[in-house]
Amino acid sequence: MADEKYITIPNKITEKSFVMIQDEIDKIDPNYTFNSPIEEQIIKRAIHTTADFDYMHSLRFTHDAIKHIKHAIMNHGTIITDTTMALSGINKRKLDQLGVNYHCFIRDPEVRELANKKGITRSMAAIEVAAELPTEKVFVVGNAPTALYKILEMIKENRLTVAAVIGVPVGFVEAKESKDELVNSDVPAIAAVGRKGGSNLAAALTNAIIYNLD
Repeated sequence: MADEKYITIPNKITEKSFVMIQDEIDKIDPNYTFNSPIEEQIIKRAIHTTADFDYMHSLRFTHDAIKHIKHAIMNHGTIITDTTMALSGINKRKLDQLGVNYHCFIRDPEVRELANKKGITRSMAAIEVAAELPTEKVFVVGNAPTALYKILEMIKENRLTVAAVIGVPVGFVEAKESKDELVNSDVPAIAAVGRKGGSNLAAALTNAIIYNLD
């Protein structure tokens, strides 16, 4: 093994991965086309993160979500994640350079207290707390369907305004249903329809936009 040649430079590994991803896409569906260069980068990063080519077809982009997310990022908005895992995967060095705020409220004492008081999940309580932020808000949800439902509920009640939502919770209980409701709403969104998703995917989608702001 010590004598074998393999790539050790991170950006070279990524570049080769993206070339291999395109080769595989060409094999799976030679007629497949991307709607735009930025959607191409987002879909390919989703595949790069998960090694799952289903995201060629399962990612949905509604109501100019990418444009709204870019606007929030470029105007010092706040990215709110439902899990610390999603937040840990987002390139915070880039966000710091851009003056973008970011937070995950799930472990905040205020959120725990509110959840206990109202008998709701901490993910739902975190949305209520985040709603008070004065900046433009982008919600990034990779784990909690209840967070998506809460976002949509509060928007309908005029208690929350959002720039956009990245909604990709994974699992079986309400994961698919919550994403379907998001996609069918008037909220600008990027969503992975079906059961698949996760915090790693949520972070990857966010990073894809951060890396392609031009």
